[in-house]
Amino acid sequence: MILARLLLALSFLAIVIGAIAQDPANETKPVQPPAPPVSTINVPPPPASEDPDAFRVSSDVELVLLDISVKDSDGGFVSGLKQEDFKVYENKVLQNIKTFASKDVPVTVGLVVDNSGSVRPKKPEIVTAALTFVTQSNPHDEMFVVNFNDRVMMALPDDMPFTADRNLLRQGLLQNPAQGRTALYDGLITALDHLQKGRLDKKTLVLISDGGDNSSSTTHDELMRRAEESLATIYTVGIYDDNDKDRNPGFLKSLARITGGEAFIPQNPSHLVGVCEKIAKDIRNRYTVGYVPSNRDYDGKPRRLRVTATSPDGKHYEVRTRTHYLAARKETSSRTREGGR
Repeated sequence: MILARLLLALSFLAIVIGAIAQDPANETKPVQPPAPPVSTINVPPPPASEDPDAFRVSSDVELVLLDISVKDSDGGFVSGLKQEDFKVYENKVLQNIKTFASKDVPVTVGLVVDNSGSVRPKKPEIVTAALTFVTQSNPHDEMFVVNFNDRVMMALPDDMPFTADRNLLRQGLLQNPAQGRTALYDGLITALDHLQKGRLDKKTLVLISDGGDNSSSTTHDELMRRAEESLATIYTVGIYDDNDKDRNPGFLKSLARITGGEAFIPQNPSHLVGVCEKIAKDIRNRYTVGYVPSNRDYDGKPRRLRVTATSPDGKHYEVRTRTHYLAARKETSSRTREGGR
């Protein structure tokens, strides 16, 4: 009798244990892999030793930022100048300088590269020169590439508007074959729009092209007005042969002059590397001068600019900056105008 009761108890215990084992709440759940990281812009942070806001301006007034190159009579860069060594005139009226910087600071910079059929023989030299520019630039610049032929193509992935990664920039420069016609103006408009997405106040474009356009929907006048409104500094590099019927060196020189950049017309494609090295050095040796216009009537009309730089002992230097800008108020969070680089 006792044995029968013991067997019955054991049977009941086995049923209870089985039911517990089948309860889903007691199953061991597999470990889920961690979620993939959120995509971020591939731009290195500013060096810890530098103030990341050293050239960033936040104001409730319209500040005009001018990017200024200063050279001596021998063409050498002049360093060590102070705010009081500069004078800025807008429509011949002396302005009160509000902000000043003289160190190498990161910039937002776009490479705008002609990929039309006319540059096909020079494509290897163009890519080499553009990559030289990248390696000689500030390592904390945020860069992008715009390729154009009869279409305009952003070279970086959609989720990466900027990068400082040389391999990614190389891939971007190589990904499109040189073929088709030339939508130069459309390419520049795209680049000017993309510049505004950059997190850095100083903005620059480097255009490599023969200067001709035969495929854009944008007109020459529309492009020039946008260049004046943006206040970005634009360098131009002419790549063409004497028999290139579409070449337009006049356009390249005019665009660089009004935006405070510089135009280069190398005689041989092998000189492109040296030209791009020079541009990178020029960008890294420019001064930043900012002022609030004494004329607060933002009527959209052009205002002529003149900047002088003088040494403490009265020596006058060669100054290069933009020739004018359009006085139209920009609706931005900081309402700050960007002048150059």
